[in-house]
Amino acid sequence: MYIFDGRITLEDRELLEPFINGFDYKTSGLTFTSLFMWREINMITWKQIGDYLFMTGADNLDPALDDTFMFPPMTRTGAYDPEGLRLAILEAAEIFEEKGRPFNMKLVPFHMLDIFSEAMHGKISYEADRPNFDYIYDTKDLIELSGRAYHSKKNHLNYFLANYEYDYGKMTPDMTDDAMQFIREFNERKSPDDPHERLLLDFEERAMRDVFLNLDTVGYLSGVIRIDGRIEAISIGGKLGTKTVTVHVEKANTDYRGLYQAINNEFCRHMASNVKRINREEDMGIPGLRKAKLSYKPVKFVEKYTIVLK
Repeated sequence: MYIFDGRITLEDRELLEPFINGFDYKTSGLTFTSLFMWREINMITWKQIGDYLFMTGADNLDPALDDTFMFPPMTRTGAYDPEGLRLAILEAAEIFEEKGRPFNMKLVPFHMLDIFSEAMHGKISYEADRPNFDYIYDTKDLIELSGRAYHSKKNHLNYFLANYEYDYGKMTPDMTDDAMQFIREFNERKSPDDPHERLLLDFEERAMRDVFLNLDTVGYLSGVIRIDGRIEAISIGGKLGTKTVTVHVEKANTDYRGLYQAINNEFCRHMASNVKRINREEDMGIPGLRKAKLSYKPVKFVEKYTIVLK
């Protein structure tokens, strides 16, 4: 359900980014590149209340849930005034009530819990949202793949390098048709029987076309690997603060052994001069995805919490 009237558009970027960049939120979801990419799938809306920017979204991963939530309110000054924030949160909660939705705040990073507890005079409860923890890695680790912990990754990468000729480069909007062909073929190989999952893939395809056509306008970081002239792997990311890059999308044709390791390695190599850390986002509670993200040995997590008002 859409809660507020505002939508994420290119025209509103100038208005929204001072809030998005106004505080060190540390979380992958509070970047313009992420919000723009998933604005339709997650039904993102926004409204400025007082000095703060409020955004809402919907969790569409589980069709059994009808889960509308609020992102952490954002500030453009780098500061949070407890009383002003309290009044703004209460106003947002009233709007949720008018829409017939229970008020809850999700994806709140751990270092912001005290901010909201102080504003609400301690009248909140919160719990960890493990499926939405962001995985953080040292860029150097992902490039070098040194030591026993990365032995398997290094073997797959070395196999790919020894057996395939490829080109790596930045993606450009004129590659959109080729990239969309790759996305469609990638999704067809998944062949989901679940109509809800198929619907989400259709949403994703639309989102990807929008991203590919607006790479420079939105500020995406990108990389593609071509084999025999065909795009076979894609990585799309965005900046998170000054020292971190977030990987929003990474896809590779699994017919090529080691290609996933190669696109990850190449993307990180091209980011290395600019950033110390790579944020590979959350695992969404999917066992296989959690195993894959843990296998790259994160140096830490960005812990996120769900808040409800008492």
